[in-house]
Amino acid sequence: MKVVVVGDAGLDVVARHEGPIVHGGDSRSRVRLAGGGAGANTAVWLAEAGVETTLVARVGDDAGGRTVRAELEAAGVSCAFAVDGEAPTCVVVVLVDGSGQRSMLPDRGAMARFEPADIDPAVLAGADHLHLSGYVLLDPSSRPAGLAALAAAKEAGLTTSVDPQAAALITDPRAFLADVRGTDLLLPNTEELLALTGSASSPAAKALLDDVGAVVVTAGLDGATWVSADGEVSVPAEEAECVDSTGAGDAFDAGVLAAWLRGSSTVDVLRSGVRLGARAVTKVGAQP
Repeated sequence: MKVVVVGDAGLDVVARHEGPIVHGGDSRSRVRLAGGGAGANTAVWLAEAGVETTLVARVGDDAGGRTVRAELEAAGVSCAFAVDGEAPTCVVVVLVDGSGQRSMLPDRGAMARFEPADIDPAVLAGADHLHLSGYVLLDPSSRPAGLAALAAAKEAGLTTSVDPQAAALITDPRAFLADVRGTDLLLPNTEELLALTGSASSPAAKALLDDVGAVVVTAGLDGATWVSADGEVSVPAEEAECVDSTGAGDAFDAGVLAAWLRGSSTVDVLRSGVRLGARAVTKVGAQP
């Protein structure tokens, strides 16, 4: 079983602060540098789950890009990277409060220049599935590459999945749904489902089945739900101390895909996603 992930790879600067941030002043925090990028996060969690994984991305010709590649390869992820000689590697500043909730300041850097030529058809050879991070589609500059990746995967006979990734960036839901039409799995959280449909309810998810094969919705403490033509299945969340919620959805995606591609039952697929999502929030950083 082989999965190709298309999405951002970069570095997260994670700052944990207990109290409010003082505007124009100093706020004590604990800061660390960690691997990040939604595509890279899902790829590493897939490798952690025992899935052969290749990540397709664009990084800068800089220390950050070399560090990202080395850490991903050490984690068992193959890197099919285009190297940009002008733009820097993606960096995200992640502000994590005392409850573990995060706010992000992303600079996609080289990944904003991701283009169809960065997708080598040979990478898809022998693969079973392609997973696309929605950030690629939601940025007009990289959208053509995201569409090209989905088209190439379908032509090669791969199954496909998309995580919408960022509710605040879904400004044209009709266009986004048109982009992902024909995808096997759409993996939104409730906020993204609301942005796409105007509702976070199960009927809203069912309405998306005209465009995609199944909708897998994460709802934080309320667990996760699988909605398809065969019906609706839900599982509860797993209890976990939330230290840093960054990347929980990316880990959930990996758990779902690993179990689904192995032919597990729908309940077990959801439990696999919830399990990895719960693991992700117990530590600082988005990767295992």
